[in-house]
Amino acid sequence: MSDEGRRGIGYGLAAYAVWGAVPLFWPLVAQAGSLEILAHRIVWSFVISLVLVLTVVRRGFWSRMGHRRTLVLLGSAAAIVSVNWGTYIWSVNHGHVVETALGYYINPILSIVLGVVVLREKLSRAQWVSLGLAVAAVVVLTVDYGTLPWIALVLAVSFATYGFIKNRLGAGAVDSLAVESALLTPIALVYLGFLEVTGRATFGHLGWGFSLLLVATGFITLVPLLFFASAATRLPLSTLGLLQYLAPTLQFVLGITYFGEAMSPGRWVGFGLVWVALVIMSVDGLRRARRSRTSTAAPEAEPAQV
Repeated sequence: MSDEGRRGIGYGLAAYAVWGAVPLFWPLVAQAGSLEILAHRIVWSFVISLVLVLTVVRRGFWSRMGHRRTLVLLGSAAAIVSVNWGTYIWSVNHGHVVETALGYYINPILSIVLGVVVLREKLSRAQWVSLGLAVAAVVVLTVDYGTLPWIALVLAVSFATYGFIKNRLGAGAVDSLAVESALLTPIALVYLGFLEVTGRATFGHLGWGFSLLLVATGFITLVPLLFFASAATRLPLSTLGLLQYLAPTLQFVLGITYFGEAMSPGRWVGFGLVWVALVIMSVDGLRRARRSRTSTAAPEAEPAQV
């Protein structure tokens, strides 16, 4: 592997390790409440990403982001990711870390479904099997929970949709986050002002340490995105796709060890079905990537045979 490839692996591992360890952070600011945490996450993500845009990205930013279609899509992405963020924060702080992991395990399968529904792509036999196993897992977990695993489904659907929009845009991680958070920041500031006026705000009222933790929500959002962007430019999608399972795996392990969440036999069966589905889908993806590289390399080899 080249030096760039090794750096890409390092950046990818760093990105997914941070995302996987994030459940350890949200309880530190749980006293603020999920909506106030979400509002601060939006505001400080905007502040930090804006600083990076002005000092690092700069060139071509407005030409890339100033089109109406781009702004409409980024506005939609911002609304969707705010649902994802809010659900995730609430879930972690209310003892549902394992279910959040399930959501991010299901996410890649739903991304494939989006490709079928929106882009009219055709599923391979392996992808159909993976989808069937994922549906069976949801049925098993619904029976076990006594209700739909709505946290996992909201996280999976929202993040798959968000990823689909960002993929269609092809926008950079930092500059697109700056625009998304800029669109949401006025709403977040109004809500934070309301909390301040009604005496329910925690920022500035629970000590400077707690306030700094709320500011850190912006770094928690942006740092793994920067790592991910650096990995994405150095690694093939097949490798990046395998690394993505690190985050929910860490979340799952934290949920059952550190947070002490119970795993009934039904939940083990449901997760097992999802894991089998992901193995099948990953193997199929690697085979497709290998065939694609072979077919691309073949024409280049012909002149040497003459």
